[in-house]
Amino acid sequence: MAREEEQFERIPTHICRNSEEAASTVADEIAVLIHERAKAGRNVVLGLATGSTPLPVYRELVRLHKEEGLSFRNVITFNLDEYFGLSVDHPESYHQFMWERLFKHVDIPKDNVHVPSGTLSRSEVYAFCESYEKAIEDAGGLDYQILGIGRTGHIGFNEPGSTRDSITRLVTLDSLTRLDAARDFLGETNVPLYAITMGVGTILKARKLVLMAWGQSKASVVQAAVEGKPNENLPASLLQGHPDVRFFVDGTAAEELIRIKLPWLVGTANWEPRTIRKAVLWLSNTVKKPILKLQESDYNENGLGDLLIHSGPAYDLNIIVFNQTQHTITGWPGGKPDADDSHRPERAKPFPKRVLVLSAEPHEDILCMGGTVHRLKDQGSHVTLGYMTSGNLAVPDNLAKQTLALMTELEKEMSFGQGDGPSLGQFAEVILKSIEDKKESEADSESTRRIKGFVRRNEARDAARILKIDTSSQIFLDLPFYEKGRYRNFSTDEEDVDILVKLLEKEKPHQIYISGGLADPGSVAGVCYRLFCQAMRRVKRKDWIKDCRVWSYRGVGQEWPLFEIDKAVPLSPGELESKIEASFQYRSQRSQYPFRAASHREIWQETDEINRSTAEAYDAVGMAEYEAIESFKGIELDTLLEA
Repeated sequence: MAREEEQFERIPTHICRNSEEAASTVADEIAVLIHERAKAGRNVVLGLATGSTPLPVYRELVRLHKEEGLSFRNVITFNLDEYFGLSVDHPESYHQFMWERLFKHVDIPKDNVHVPSGTLSRSEVYAFCESYEKAIEDAGGLDYQILGIGRTGHIGFNEPGSTRDSITRLVTLDSLTRLDAARDFLGETNVPLYAITMGVGTILKARKLVLMAWGQSKASVVQAAVEGKPNENLPASLLQGHPDVRFFVDGTAAEELIRIKLPWLVGTANWEPRTIRKAVLWLSNTVKKPILKLQESDYNENGLGDLLIHSGPAYDLNIIVFNQTQHTITGWPGGKPDADDSHRPERAKPFPKRVLVLSAEPHEDILCMGGTVHRLKDQGSHVTLGYMTSGNLAVPDNLAKQTLALMTELEKEMSFGQGDGPSLGQFAEVILKSIEDKKESEADSESTRRIKGFVRRNEARDAARILKIDTSSQIFLDLPFYEKGRYRNFSTDEEDVDILVKLLEKEKPHQIYISGGLADPGSVAGVCYRLFCQAMRRVKRKDWIKDCRVWSYRGVGQEWPLFEIDKAVPLSPGELESKIEASFQYRSQRSQYPFRAASHREIWQETDEINRSTAEAYDAVGMAEYEAIESFKGIELDTLLEA
């Protein structure tokens, strides 16, 4: 029987601390099943998924094999899907994915591995799909099926409109699915239009189903699949009613579940301070009244009578939450010297402060907190801008070509290349040829990536100049994990952590600003945040850490909800205009940006909208009216060190 707080959930959903915790549970279940079947002399039939979601499970299974002797000799696998038209050795084929992430690291017999073929002719597809279904049946059916979920609600590649009884077949990929895959294929135009996938009906025949989801970007679709009615336009919702299905999600992917978002509606809430603030702000928005105008009847009629019993009369509660919210607003993000800081989000001393702003890629600092950076610098703080990766993977070829063409013209006009080595133009011509000769989805050469990194560096410098930030304060770390990999293939090690530790030790910051990579833990921002946490664990006993506070910005195109905001920095119309002008300098991230083409929105539009909407949210609950606001959430050091 479901607990009271889970009454709205039609699928059992386990909220885990992180993906590694969930992966350990799932991998242990699979290991137990393998052992039990091996003792009985029987096989285990696993249904496997691809993408970044199941990677922690595969890493744990490999570890269990290498360190604890888990054998895969009695395991038969069937993968959910494959892109249609990709050869088995294509870097983004699911054949390649599975062999690199799992199969080549364990002792599974090659004949026991089944992945749909992407190299069939159209005339061969129907017969192949029939044979794939029969192979699953002949193996005894799927014992344990691992699933992820796409933002369209797809499982496998069963896009909206897939029927409950659908079987293995060729499908057309949704435009959003292709956009989400664009970073892996180095551009949306390289993403296949079609795929072969197990059907929903095939999946539902599995004896046990486990779906995993990580990151805030999956929160809405998880909520709809778990709490909404079964709907073929949301294929994951069709898992409802299966006798043995569970969802494993992390905290950010669970944000939209009613028991998390509105806990007071499903039972007795734990009325700690942030929950109280969340409830009152929600009520203010729900009844469209400023906080100070909320009445007892508003609370009682909207499921918050228990809050009044816990926290006192509406009048007193309103004042408390109003003051809490008002106190998050500050024009002095580094702290105001010689001021009473008892109700300010940042302490007055020490002043001036040493501030370290960390960006996963060049552009995050300006787009997420450009106004705050300018304010910190202008008010006397020593600000260092640290770019953790070069960002070269996100530079389109055509922009690199323009840069190289300019280099060639410079040589002609200014007489470069007088020495014995290759001239500037010759160097440019070599890289141009490597770009022209590059196969679809092939990784760039080292020289090409250096040029693209050069593009991002200069964009960051130009943006800083717009905001009157000294470019000498910019540090480009070029963390090795990024330079050595491609999307979905990042492998970090101690070298990455060492670089961050050296920076932290050098700066000894009083404030650190960083994105938590909440939208997608597998993104560049997500990887960078985990490296930052590892670095902080290394320096946690240093004396300077006692005076250090960590502030998190949400990420590009995102902002914290009002109840999560601990520091809000208002921007004047002029400051917002300067920030937007600075965003124009990131040409590589505009409409030709390979992963954004389908959005039809420029980054400056997203930046403008999100900062204005945060100001409007403050205005709606009764605060002063500002043009725009950048917001931050404080991260407790203990929480950071445990991440």
